[in-house]
Amino acid sequence: MTLLKPFSKLPGLNTANILVSCTLKEKPKSSVVRLAKSLPLPMENDESRPRIDLVVFIINVTSELSFHSAEASLKYLDPGYFLGKVCFMVTNARNASAPTERLDAVRKLAASLHCPLLFAEDQTPDGVASATERLLTILKVAAGLVPITTALYLSNLTRCTLPLDIDQPSFD
Repeated sequence: MTLLKPFSKLPGLNTANILVSCTLKEKPKSSVVRLAKSLPLPMENDESRPRIDLVVFIINVTSELSFHSAEASLKYLDPGYFLGKVCFMVTNARNASAPTERLDAVRKLAASLHCPLLFAEDQTPDGVASATERLLTILKVAAGLVPITTALYLSNLTRCTLPLDIDQPSFD
């Protein structure tokens, strides 16, 4: 089991690749998105795998398995990814059955790693389109396709910060 490293391969010309780590039942139809339920990635097609410019952990806040899978996968990422090439996306945060403790745990995790934390409404087409647009914007920057902007700069602008009262439940 090896670490996934951000700069171990040369980038393709005018291309960007995103690795989405989640527990989805349906796979989206896109040539840019690579899906993984967890890390590490299998070794058998490592040579043909393109460089991964952004890793997104999609966490369904109503699923304990989703949070633990993302948390366990973090140890298989090279520390270089945490310089603007990792973000977390939370779904179902508006669900009444979503435990506030898990949402606070995701916020603490993103803040401790200095990573952006995005919230997505995946129940409506407009919500999915909005989340996709935000991810593609971050991906373009992480891949170096936006002049004068670096992934580390964008990450500093969008990273998750904790309020002083994080030990108190924030969404009661």
